[in-house]
Amino acid sequence: MINKRLLSLSESSKKWVGLTVLMNWVSIICNIFIIVFIGHMIDDLYKKKISNNLIPHLLFIFFMLLLRFTCNRLSTRFSYYSSAEVRKLLREKIYKKLLKLGVNYTDTISTSSTVQIAVDGVEALEVYFGRYLPQLFYSLLAPMTLFIVVSFISLKAAIVLILCVPLIPISIIAVMKIAKKLLSKYWNIYTNLGDSFLENLQGLTTLKIFDLDGEKNNEMNEEAETFRKITMKVLAMQLNSINIMDLIAFGGAAIGILIAINEFSLGKISVGGVIVIILLSSEFFIPLRLLGSFFHVAMNGIAASDKIFNLLDKKVENERELTGEEKKLLENINIKFNNVDFSYDKKRTVLKDINLHIENKKMVALVGESGCGKSTVTNLLLKLKKVDNGEITLNGLNLNDIPFNKLREKIGFISHNSYIFNGTIEDNMKMGKYDATNEEIKYALEKANLYDFVLDLPNKLKTNVGEGGAFLSGGQRQRLALARIIISNPEIIIFDEATSNIDVESEEKIWKSIYQIAKNKTVLVISHRLANVRNADLIYVLDNGNMVEFGSHNQLMKNKSKYYDLLINQEKLEGIMDNRLSVESEVAISGE
Repeated sequence: MINKRLLSLSESSKKWVGLTVLMNWVSIICNIFIIVFIGHMIDDLYKKKISNNLIPHLLFIFFMLLLRFTCNRLSTRFSYYSSAEVRKLLREKIYKKLLKLGVNYTDTISTSSTVQIAVDGVEALEVYFGRYLPQLFYSLLAPMTLFIVVSFISLKAAIVLILCVPLIPISIIAVMKIAKKLLSKYWNIYTNLGDSFLENLQGLTTLKIFDLDGEKNNEMNEEAETFRKITMKVLAMQLNSINIMDLIAFGGAAIGILIAINEFSLGKISVGGVIVIILLSSEFFIPLRLLGSFFHVAMNGIAASDKIFNLLDKKVENERELTGEEKKLLENINIKFNNVDFSYDKKRTVLKDINLHIENKKMVALVGESGCGKSTVTNLLLKLKKVDNGEITLNGLNLNDIPFNKLREKIGFISHNSYIFNGTIEDNMKMGKYDATNEEIKYALEKANLYDFVLDLPNKLKTNVGEGGAFLSGGQRQRLALARIIISNPEIIIFDEATSNIDVESEEKIWKSIYQIAKNKTVLVISHRLANVRNADLIYVLDNGNMVEFGSHNQLMKNKSKYYDLLINQEKLEGIMDNRLSVESEVAISGE
C-alpha cells in the first residue's frame, strides 16, 4: 500500500505528508474535546447542575471550532504541497528522459502514451500523495487516540470498536490484488485508445482520400466500447468495495453504540458517556472509510506510475565528455564510413560494407532507387541508429564517442518534412539560434531566398505561420526550415529529399541556396532527381544497400553503369510526362 520509490522521490513531500497528518490529528482532538464537553454538559443537565453563566462554555466550543477549521484549511494546503513537487519532478524526469532517448523515443513509447502518463498519469498521483498517504498514517493514529478517550468511559465499548477497525484494511488488502491487475489493464487499454485516436487524427486527410474514415470510425468505436467496459469494471469494483467498507463501518459503530446503551442500562456509565460514545463511534471508522475511497484513486495513480517508471528505467547509453584534444579534432571535418553494415531488424541487411568519404567543404550526393538505403546513411550519421559492423569517423574520431549535443552543433539536417512550429517566423528562426540578431535573421532568410517574401508581409518577422506552417506554402515552409538551419551555422548540412513534394519554382530556389551554401560548408545531398546533383563534387550510387560506384557526374556517365541507367530512365520518364501534359493541354484548348 506504500510505494517506496514514489515516496523517495522528494524529501519535502514527506514533510508535507507529516504536517497534513498532524493537522488532521489536531482536528480530531478538537472534535473529541467538543464532544466530551457536550457530554459533560448533558450530564449536568441530566443531574440538574445547570450553570447560569454559559459564556465560558460557548467561548470554549467556539475556540475549538475555530482551531478545527484552521487545521482543516492547513491540512488541505499541506495536502496540495505534498504532491505538487512530486508531480513537477516526475514531469521533469519524463521530459529529460525523452531528451536522452532522442528523436527515436517512439521506439520506446508512443507519443500518445507519453502525453497520457505525463498529464493524466502524473495528475493521478495528487490523490496518492495529497490524500491517500496522509489518510493512511492518520487512519492508524485516529483510532488509537479515540480508543484512549473512550476507554475512560467504557473499556468494553472501546475494545469492541478498536477490534472492528482492522476489518476495513483487511477488505482493502483483499480488493488490492484484484484492483492492481484491473487498473493495469485499464491503463493499457486507455493508452492504446489514445494511440489510435492520435494516429487517426493525424492521418484523417489520408483516410478521407481513401474513403476509410468510416471503417476507422467503427474500429475506434469498438476500442472505445472496450474502454467503457473496463471503466465500468473499475467502477463496479470500487462500488462493491465501498459497500463492504460501509457495512463494516456502520456495523462496528452500531455494535459499539449497543454496548454503550447496555452499559448505561446497567448503570456503569452516565448518559453523557453514552452520548460521547454514540458521537465518537463513527469516528473510529470514518478515517479508514475515507482511506478506502482514496485507495482506489491512489491505485490508479500507482498503476500510472508503473508506466512512468518503465519509461524512466529504459537504459540510455551514457555519453562521455570529449577531451580538449578531441574537441580540437572536430574542426574542418572529414567524414568516413569504413566497411559499415546495418540492419533495422538484425535479419535483413540494409547497408552492406559501405565505404564513403565526405571531404571538408565538398558537396557530396547520395543517389539510388527508393529503398536502396540512402536515408539510412543519414540516420547513422546523425547517430539515430548505430552501425552493426564497421565504423563512422569524423576526423578519425569514432562517431559513437561524440556526444549527441556536440554532434548537433556540427551537423545540421533538413528533410522533406522538417517541422515548422506554430508561432511567428521570428520564433522559428530563433529556434536555430535563440539570441539571433535581426541582421543574422535577414542574412539567413536571404540565403534561403525567402527574405523578399517576408519583407512583403504586413507583420514581417512577426507573421504567424500556423500549426506546422499551415499558413505557408510547401516551398515557403522548406525555405523557412532551410533558413533556420543556416542561422544555426553548422559545419555540415545534410539535405534528405529537401525539395520533394514542392513546386518547381521553390525547388529551383532551394537548389540555388544549396549550391551557394556548398561553397563554404560541407554538404551531403540525398535527392530523387539526379538532374539536381549533376554539379556535386562527388556522387555515390547505392543499389540494394551496396555502394556500386562513385565519381563526378561526367565520370559516372562515361561508366554507363547504374548511375547512367538511372539518369537516362528518369529523363525518358520526365520527357514522357512533359509530352503527355502538352498533349492534354492542346486537347483541352481545342475542346474549348
